[in-house]
Amino acid sequence: MRRIQSTISYITTSLLLLLLLCSVTSCIDNEEYANNPRGNFEALWKIMDEHYCFFSQKGIDWQEVHQRYAKQFDISTNEKQQFEVLTNMLSELKDGHVNLYTSFNIGRYWAWRDNYPKNYSDSLERKYLKSDYLIASGLDYTVFDDNIGYIRCESFQNPIGAGNLDDILLHLQPCNGLIIDVRNNGGGQLSNAEELAARFTNKEELVGYIQHKTGPGHNDFSSLQPEYLTPGKGIRWQKPVVVLTNRSVFSAANEFVKYMKCCPNVHIVGDKTGGGAGLPFSSELPNGWSVRFSACPMYDRDKQMTEFGIDPDYKVDITESDLIKGKDTIIEFARQLLAK
Repeated sequence: MRRIQSTISYITTSLLLLLLLCSVTSCIDNEEYANNPRGNFEALWKIMDEHYCFFSQKGIDWQEVHQRYAKQFDISTNEKQQFEVLTNMLSELKDGHVNLYTSFNIGRYWAWRDNYPKNYSDSLERKYLKSDYLIASGLDYTVFDDNIGYIRCESFQNPIGAGNLDDILLHLQPCNGLIIDVRNNGGGQLSNAEELAARFTNKEELVGYIQHKTGPGHNDFSSLQPEYLTPGKGIRWQKPVVVLTNRSVFSAANEFVKYMKCCPNVHIVGDKTGGGAGLPFSSELPNGWSVRFSACPMYDRDKQMTEFGIDPDYKVDITESDLIKGKDTIIEFARQLLAK
């Protein structure tokens, strides 16, 4: 109940703040800035200036960015040129969770992910699951030959029912250990991530903290508010667990990894997650384009920010030699870890 109350309180407060901030942004968009290249630039710059949360952590001088990019706009700048320059300006943030949406493209910063190995293969996943795996609530699960259970969770979009989780964990109960693979999980509903993680603790766990943006200043934030994970009703797993991660784990999946790091007998294996767990904020430019980014800082239980990803307990990459052999280095490492 404490976890639910904390979550509801956070969401309610956040929504009220976002409604207020969105109304302010709407006034800025409609009254201050014209629908022309310079007006769109100024509107986007100010939206980020007032609502983006991570200037201090990144050491970015946003005023200096304004000075450099303002020179690149005049009345003759066409639509495609506007898009390119605005995307380049947003890329100064080096944040893969900041996106500019238009009718013809999405501006994004992919270097944060492309500079890392993929550490996931669809063909290898199918090989490990084989053809007789089971499916429930969007979760694929099976038992490997060494009696290690395996759950593939590629999204938290689908509701995860308590009865489904009971059936899955009951089926896997004879296993010596369990692998939960959330690589390439782009997120979904936070409640689904909580529902799954709650089956791996027998007591209430402090799992982290959240903050809200309270004003236009770069350091205008609320105090840290604690997040708790309470034990789930039904069957709870008591044996060792390994969670597999890579750079394409975002949003609710990033939060799931944060929760699991606080549960007993759990290790995280693979690559650093992609982060981006904060409540998303969206705003519109005078020309109808929109920008979207994380709007609240999230922290782990040690008060370390998780927006930019969570480090694994064991850093493991899929090797080229294993890939040629049809082996997933990360899964094989997890199996060895659980066999100890």
